[in-house]
Amino acid sequence: MIKHLFSKKSPSLDDQVEQAKRGDDIVRNEILKQYQPFIAKSVSEVCKRYIDPTKDDEFSIGLLAFDEAIHAYSVDKGSSFLSFARLVIKRKVIDYIRNEQKHPTVASLDEEYYEEEQMENPSEVRAAKDRFQLETESWHRQEEIREFKQQLGQFKLSFEDLIDSSPKHRDARESAVQVARVVYEHEDLREQVLSKGRLPIKDLVDRVEVSKKTLERNRKFIIALILIFHGDYVYLKDYLKGVGL
Repeated sequence: MIKHLFSKKSPSLDDQVEQAKRGDDIVRNEILKQYQPFIAKSVSEVCKRYIDPTKDDEFSIGLLAFDEAIHAYSVDKGSSFLSFARLVIKRKVIDYIRNEQKHPTVASLDEEYYEEEQMENPSEVRAAKDRFQLETESWHRQEEIREFKQQLGQFKLSFEDLIDSSPKHRDARESAVQVARVVYEHEDLREQVLSKGRLPIKDLVDRVEVSKKTLERNRKFIIALILIFHGDYVYLKDYLKGVGL
């Protein structure tokens, strides 16, 4: 009997997540408890400092994001649950930080504190905050680019490929973006890209006003755009909006 107990296979994390999604709160709470160190580490990577689960608001944001990931995860997403959860945590914490940095009350309280202590004047405090925000966002962008580079590698693509295959004219780039959106919005087409790493050109010819030759020429660029749409790439998506794509 003892041998049977020890030889019994424990359920995988994916199995536990599936149980939690079906409404098993005991399993859900156990996952949340067991993976608190993972959540704290993921939040810490975004905040670039130690995160205390008992004190820092950012940890609470990460915990809620991890719980959201449990309910949103599907093995069809093409990544492990922890990879998916880390991206959800990253997105939520970045949104939280952005919101806090834009909140006027926070800046006002900080300025009053520094005035009372006669450490710095308000303009110096504001300049320091601006520098910190720029440095933080720069670090996040670098991390996002690093993650995107790794994902491109899984599809046997590189930044050099994208530079070489990127359409030279704005109209052609906009056309490529529209094709990528069509693929992303249709599950059958999207899954062909995410699971097989290929652009379903034959299926696309009848759905878009782009020639087969153009689709083949822009294949790598379109696949990269689909990966951005599908992933939690906050800054890359903002960049696409910023350049009008």
